[in-house]
Amino acid sequence: MKKTIITVVGKDTVGIIAKVCAYLAENQVNIEDISQTIVKGYFNMMMITDASRSEKDQGVMAEELEKLGEEIGVSIRCQHEDIFNMMHRI
Repeated sequence: MKKTIITVVGKDTVGIIAKVCAYLAENQVNIEDISQTIVKGYFNMMMITDASRSEKDQGVMAEELEKLGEEIGVSIRCQHEDIFNMMHRI
């Protein structure tokens, strides 16, 4: 299984979840877990996904999601689960 961690942060606006989820669906990425919150107008979402059915390389997907984030005014990061875990290990 090719798990990826996707985080989305930025000023809240209509359609953030829809646009990110549409991209994932188009690329055969399954959302296994999702958490989102809005605090004082700022949107924060974290998803654990399974990208094993996607034909796209992890790096390509990360670049495309970053570009999508720029288009909709948020920061989107996409990292392989192992890298995410290593970055957050003390």
